[in-house]
Amino acid sequence: MEETISLKDIYQTIRKRLMLIALITIVAVAIAGVISYFVLTPIYQSSTQILVNQEKSDKDTPDYNQVQTNVQMVNTYSVIIKSPAILSKVIDNLDLNTTVEALNSKLSVNSEQNTQVFNVTVQDEDPKRAVDIANNIASTFQKQVPSIMKIDNVSVLSKAELKENPSPIKPNPMMNMAIGLVIGLMLGVGLAFLLEYMDNTLKTEQDIEALLGLPVLGTIPKITVNDEKNVVSKKNSKISTVGGRTIEP
Repeated sequence: MEETISLKDIYQTIRKRLMLIALITIVAVAIAGVISYFVLTPIYQSSTQILVNQEKSDKDTPDYNQVQTNVQMVNTYSVIIKSPAILSKVIDNLDLNTTVEALNSKLSVNSEQNTQVFNVTVQDEDPKRAVDIANNIASTFQKQVPSIMKIDNVSVLSKAELKENPSPIKPNPMMNMAIGLVIGLMLGVGLAFLLEYMDNTLKTEQDIEALLGLPVLGTIPKITVNDEKNVVSKKNSKISTVGGRTIEP
């Protein structure tokens, strides 16, 4: 026999387990907040912009084909920046206690669309170190790339700067807590329906009718101790005494 769940059943289940759902949600948000503020290490980001051209031309006007070639070469420049030829020198210059592979994982190079400009972005646990690495990568690339490729015009458009009160780009506590809220609600509601599904006890006449497929002819009300006391007190109040004799109605 197939079981159907109506919107009323869903509402009653959620209302019945509302405290459980709220508790799980609060715990999930609290865990996300604690992890974001006290467990995860803040990561800071710093960027610099570099412009690269081919050999200088004798023409007064820019050569369109040369400009397009430079744009297409940006991907090559990105590979060169992340190569050991550049990063190993950066490690030596800054006396970093890291490897080329580890430094490469902190580095990203993104080109501006249809331009000869690309951004070098560094993420690190120390904001000052992120700035130093970004600027040193740009200066090292500017010095080394002429010997690697026939390029004599490398310009650093903007250097990375250390702000007075730098803010980490991750973790984002508010975002993590919002995710924790959603996950907590999903877990709470899911657990509420699971408990309701696993509960096989019969609580109402409708449960009996659904199980046996027979109509309920009558019910016996539940009598509590207070109900019994009320019946006895009412009975005693009707007892009267006439001529020394006790008369019960």
